[in-house]
Amino acid sequence: MNSATKLDELARHPELFFIDGKWVKPSSQSTITVISPITEEPFGRVAEAQAADIDVAVTAARRAFDHGPWPRLSHAERAEYLRRIATEMRARIDKFAHVWTAESGASRNMAVPGTARIPDTFDYYAGLADTFPFVERHKPQSGNTGLLVHEAVGVVGLIVPWNGPLAMVAWKLAPALLAGCTAVVKTSPEAPSAGLLMAEVVEAAGLPPGVVNFLTADREVSELLVRDPRVDKISFTGSTAAGRKIAAICGDRIARCTLELGGKSAAVILDDYDLETAANSISQSARLLTGQICSSLTRVIVSRNRHDQFAEALSSAFEKIRIGDPFDAGNDMGPLAMARQLDRVQGYVAKGVDEGAKLATGGARPSHLNRGYFIEPTVFANVDNAMAIAREEIFGPVVSVIPADSEQQAVDIANDTNFGLNASVFTNDDTRAYEVARQLRSGTVGQNFWRTDFSIAFGGFKQSGIGREGGVEGLRLFLESKTLILDGEPVHL
Repeated sequence: MNSATKLDELARHPELFFIDGKWVKPSSQSTITVISPITEEPFGRVAEAQAADIDVAVTAARRAFDHGPWPRLSHAERAEYLRRIATEMRARIDKFAHVWTAESGASRNMAVPGTARIPDTFDYYAGLADTFPFVERHKPQSGNTGLLVHEAVGVVGLIVPWNGPLAMVAWKLAPALLAGCTAVVKTSPEAPSAGLLMAEVVEAAGLPPGVVNFLTADREVSELLVRDPRVDKISFTGSTAAGRKIAAICGDRIARCTLELGGKSAAVILDDYDLETAANSISQSARLLTGQICSSLTRVIVSRNRHDQFAEALSSAFEKIRIGDPFDAGNDMGPLAMARQLDRVQGYVAKGVDEGAKLATGGARPSHLNRGYFIEPTVFANVDNAMAIAREEIFGPVVSVIPADSEQQAVDIANDTNFGLNASVFTNDDTRAYEVARQLRSGTVGQNFWRTDFSIAFGGFKQSGIGREGGVEGLRLFLESKTLILDGEPVHL
């Protein structure tokens, strides 16, 4: 396998959908051409789902939940299937890593180790079969036995993004399966290959028919999955705009939903922390997936008297980032994932200049690259938090440096946003880090680096989403609680 390897050499059935335990022909001849962000040439072509395909997939998942064996297995039995999935994934790690780079532009240095850890997600949730309290005993006010049991929410629609498709499939599907749910997984038109390979994994693991179904669709058809009354819950990762619409649809029919949405995450640098060390830290994280990570630290807040020094240090660190073919291990950062993303980032760079921010470095396409959706990592200095580049999610390697007159003002600026997904506090004092972190309205707060941890929980405050993914919290959201009040003790408790 090399950088020229195409999709049809990696996936067995890109022209089919995996529905009801088998590979099926689509209802139409419609296809999606996947464009390489590196070469701007086709990487492959996949079947595009239409309304009839969504209906068939939901029907299969509904039948599997209502009448199939999956929800009626014990948690330990389902856990064994999760372990099989992890094993089958590990046998395909090279393929998974390759398509992440080929479709989303993830550098090979990130894709290989990052992909290798993802099967652990299924092993983690398999382990919860023995430790999670699916049945809790309570003393009832009437009757003799009170039980709070946690059961599968039902059929779930899992809608995954293009920037980290395999990881998002794993963190949604693993807890859903352990809970006893059946699923329709809808992959992104820009990055469908991880879903195709995961369908092969599920097939090889031998799950019962209809338990997991995979297809690729664009937004209009995907909305049918959200609207279908046979789908009990939607778990979505993507933009806040799309999440807002999904929430409205789910609210209208009182369907459950988990939304992991956008961010405009702040790094607050306290006065005791070395500026060059902070700059190098932020430079290392900003290059990941070319800044196309919802939790990226894109606003850096530093005291006014140290602002210029920090902006210079960050610019110097960004200028050392090697940009180029992400399959080349000598490069630090690859391209943006698609042409519209490049247009978006360039538009925000122009807007930042128009608003009066200082373009300290970057902002242009690299002169040595004449094709591909590449952009230089960009630093804006003297940014006012009211500017669009400080308030709107850009989803690219663009960082705004914002001066503050005090530590309290820095916290206030960090919180002055519609989002609340991630943040970091840069200080050598662990107690100060804790105290400032508790003031930040953010789902995750790290110290001295960009940090997220799905093994604990991941999600956001405010318009960054609803609910949490990962850890025990990620399992709870695929469960419904049922109270049982009994006269006596059941035999099979």
